[in-house]
Amino acid sequence: MWSDLQERRREPELMDDPSLDAAQHDAALRGLARLNIVSRSHAILWPRVADVARSANLDGRPLRVLDVATGSGDLPLAMAHRARNAGLDIRWSICDASAHALDVAVRRAAGSGLDFTAHQLDATTDALPPSDVSICSLFVHHLDPPQVVRLLRGMRCASSVAIGVADLDRSRWGFALAWLASRTLTRSPIVHTDALLSVRAAFRPNEILPMAQEAGLGGATLRRAWPARWQLWWTAR
Repeated sequence: MWSDLQERRREPELMDDPSLDAAQHDAALRGLARLNIVSRSHAILWPRVADVARSANLDGRPLRVLDVATGSGDLPLAMAHRARNAGLDIRWSICDASAHALDVAVRRAAGSGLDFTAHQLDATTDALPPSDVSICSLFVHHLDPPQVVRLLRGMRCASSVAIGVADLDRSRWGFALAWLASRTLTRSPIVHTDALLSVRAAFRPNEILPMAQEAGLGGATLRRAWPARWQLWWTAR
């Protein structure tokens, strides 16, 4: 089992199957939402986004933040609540290839009194809508290296201030956490399977940094983050 983690191995995840039954998809999205809440996934990038919202010179307009490959919107929902509590003026946009996931995200936002602008697109091939800051969490491990470079390049082109990316770190600790958390927090067999596939497909920090350089993100910083993850942050010059 542990030897599988020495080299990256990406296999199709069940959640990525476009023929996945809607009820199973919804159950998996709920399970992932619980995982993201418990692991506080949003907290990895939120301090950076909040700093930009407080310091950027935007001539009185809201900070425009785009969440790329949003899934059911867990990350922007959590951040939007924190922004509202902190009195930060942020306008949220989301994008995803799945129309069903976007519909779930928009309905969840509306239920919290939030207005998300949704864009259905493939972030590895389609142009992203313009933003000040674009963020992406737990998506890069779904991609092959050339797709990662295209994603990061697209985020750089679309973002006038900064981009932030967070994802899993392929490690024994990360594999053990994924196994335990997925089985403790959800009964979805899709999540049970995909959680472990995700860790096996994850990039390590020393693997992701050269791709960032190739994408034109010179000066990007990369650090490890809890739990068993990494954070990439780049600021436009």
